[in-house]
Amino acid sequence: MIETVDLLVLGLGNPLCGDDGAGVAAVARLRERYEAPPGVVVLDGGTLGLSLLPYLQQARTVLLVDAIAADAPPGSLVRVEGDDVAPATAHRLSPHQVGVADLLDGARLLGGFPEAIVLVGVVPAQLELSIERSPVVEARIDDLVIATIDEAARMGHTFTRRQTGADERLGTASHDRILGL
Repeated sequence: MIETVDLLVLGLGNPLCGDDGAGVAAVARLRERYEAPPGVVVLDGGTLGLSLLPYLQQARTVLLVDAIAADAPPGSLVRVEGDDVAPATAHRLSPHQVGVADLLDGARLLGGFPEAIVLVGVVPAQLELSIERSPVVEARIDDLVIATIDEAARMGHTFTRRQTGADERLGTASHDRILGL
């Protein structure tokens, strides 16, 4: 188990199911290009489901990054918060999403539900067995990283850009612009 953290950024999804791996890809890119501030833990949760319960229980706030079914074109970014997160993850894209709904229910039942929970994601175009994401979703991974960074900033946590290997586009776009807010 880990110590209590202020913010848990949790990438979810199955990278073997095409666009379902978008959350995992975004978190990998975030970890590669940015340094997390103190009090923030960034994890690749993949398809671990209930195995992630101790991490969720010990986080004051949680930011989930995932592919999410929504009434929007593939590649659209989506933001869901609070009580709307569990229903948004209940619509099954792949086997891991059942685990996300179970994870949230388990934390609630055990009394370890975070004070705040937000889901940022991208609408998938394809979920078939593939290690490659669709072009429309792949083109939005950097935007999903930016949305994650901006959401963390809204929660009071500022990521620091690493000096090497970073895409110049990251860190300059606004989450509000990306989501059209």
